[in-house]
This record gives sequence, structure tokens and C-alpha cells, in this order.
Amino acid sequence: MSDVDQEYVILESNDGFQFVLRKSAAKVSKAIKSMLDKKSNFTEARENKIVFKNMNGIVLEKVCEYFYYNEKYKGQTNVPEMELPAELAFSLLEVADYLET
Repeated sequence: MSDVDQEYVILESNDGFQFVLRKSAAKVSKAIKSMLDKKSNFTEARENKIVFKNMNGIVLEKVCEYFYYNEKYKGQTNVPEMELPAELAFSLLEVADYLET
């Protein structure tokens, strides 16, 4: 794989939606960081792709949005609120726990 390929990871939902993210953004999650560690020898690290069998595309899209939001505002003091649909609140809370974000 080229260096460019190594900078990105594909996150796939259980309903087949794929999101291509910079690894630097995705690694805000301790779980994803672990999965992508080359020393771990996980399939995810070798293929630069993580399939979430417990997460649908709508939830994963919001998770990806959060990863970039976090990267953009990291270290800043005046951070705008991120809008979260009320109907996704519980699912996002579960996912945040699972991903250790």
C-alpha cells in the first residue's frame, strides 16, 4: 500500500455504508487505535478496514462526524456544541463506551 493509503481507514457499518477517514481522526477512539496498531496483527490493521457489526450507517456517520469535530477543535477553549439528534442519543452513548472515546 502507498503512504496515502496508510493515512486513511475505512469504517463500515452493519448495513454496508463505508466511510473513509484519516487515521489521525479515527484514532481518537482507543479501541480503533488498538485495532489499527500494526503490532497487534489484527486483520483491521493489515487491511485498513474496520467493520462494525453492531453499528448502522446512521450512527456510524455521526461517529465519523464526531471524530473530525474532535480533531478540529482539539485544544481549543471556545468549542461550539455538536448537534446530536435526540433519537440517536442512547445509541451514541453505547457506541462511545464501546469505542472508548
